[in-house]
Amino acid sequence: MASNFLRMVGERIRILRKAKGFTQETLAEKAGIHYSYMSGIENADRNISLETLEKIIVALDVAPVEVFQFHELDFQKETADAKGALSAVQTLLAGRSTAEILTVLRVAKEILEAVDEAKR
Repeated sequence: MASNFLRMVGERIRILRKAKGFTQETLAEKAGIHYSYMSGIENADRNISLETLEKIIVALDVAPVEVFQFHELDFQKETADAKGALSAVQTLLAGRSTAEILTVLRVAKEILEAVDEAKR
């Protein structure tokens, strides 16, 4: 069973690949790996090495951080889980000031209070 992290990395690679207009075959060729291996990466069936990840990043011509921008994933999908969503929130808040993070926390608390109130 694939880890949540592998699923998120694979999904980000898929998103970045499609944004570049590449097929799996095109990206695999640019990265110097087999197209079926690329499919396995995107589907989280393969645990890739950092060396392979670097090849993919170079082939995509993106900054390495782009692969880890999990907050850009669509967490409305059925495959989303709490861990993935929490990781996306953490990624989204990374690099923000303490004041900004506390503002988001206050807003989140207000939203959750309203949700809880609506349940009653």
